[in-house]
Amino acid sequence: MMITESEMLHASILIVDDQESNVRLLEQLLSDAGYACVSSTMNPHEVCALHRKNHYDLILLDLQMPGMDGFQVMEGLKTNAADAYLPVLVLTAQPGHKLRALQAGAKDFISKPFDLIEVKTRIHNMLEVRLLYKKLENYSQVLEQTVLERTAELRESEARFRSLTELASDWYWEQDENGNYTKVSGPALEMLGIQVDALAGEVQGGQASGWNETEREALRAIIAARQPFLDFVFHRVNADGSQHQFRVSGEPMFNQSSRFIGYRGVGVEFTAH
Repeated sequence: MMITESEMLHASILIVDDQESNVRLLEQLLSDAGYACVSSTMNPHEVCALHRKNHYDLILLDLQMPGMDGFQVMEGLKTNAADAYLPVLVLTAQPGHKLRALQAGAKDFISKPFDLIEVKTRIHNMLEVRLLYKKLENYSQVLEQTVLERTAELRESEARFRSLTELASDWYWEQDENGNYTKVSGPALEMLGIQVDALAGEVQGGQASGWNETEREALRAIIAARQPFLDFVFHRVNADGSQHQFRVSGEPMFNQSSRFIGYRGVGVEFTAH
């Protein structure tokens, strides 16, 4: 995740200082560096309202101002619930104020009188962090929305699938992520005398009782690849030599984190000999 030069130079910056000479100096410095969205105020009482309106990427804040100092401004900015990140770079001539400012929520500081190289470097570094923070926050929101949409799609798919099972199947089945049957139900189970352990492939005498093993291996390969399948045909020979043919359909299931959790499907007995 990178911040482009264009994104940096179009970041919104507010200068807050009661000294007009300091404001003009910073405006000139930022303009010379190519920053295109710079505004200023000499009235600290305006800062919170301006930030709520404009959502600045960086606020250059003088700490010593009459009427309302920088610490009080920062306390006011913290009430902006829409922005958990306080994008404040404080300006101070008092060494003792630096630690207090950081403890109050400022992200960095610039010493007065200004060292122009230091000013440009700290502004650049803080803007880069701020814009990365915003980009990560936006990415998290997009990811959350994608998960919600995927969850809704899965629930809709499940509703359609269960509706289909009620209309067109002789039995319904579910497997967990390890291939174990967790649910098998339907009238065909009783009519045909099929047991859950037989469907699950319990081995009797070294091979699954009555099932065509080649067909079963082909179906296992499809399931192992996490692929949906429709009307897969397989056969079962009963102890008396009679044969049943079945059509089975299934689809993989995923949880809200898109992790595979098993399969579900329907089966239909369609011929008997």
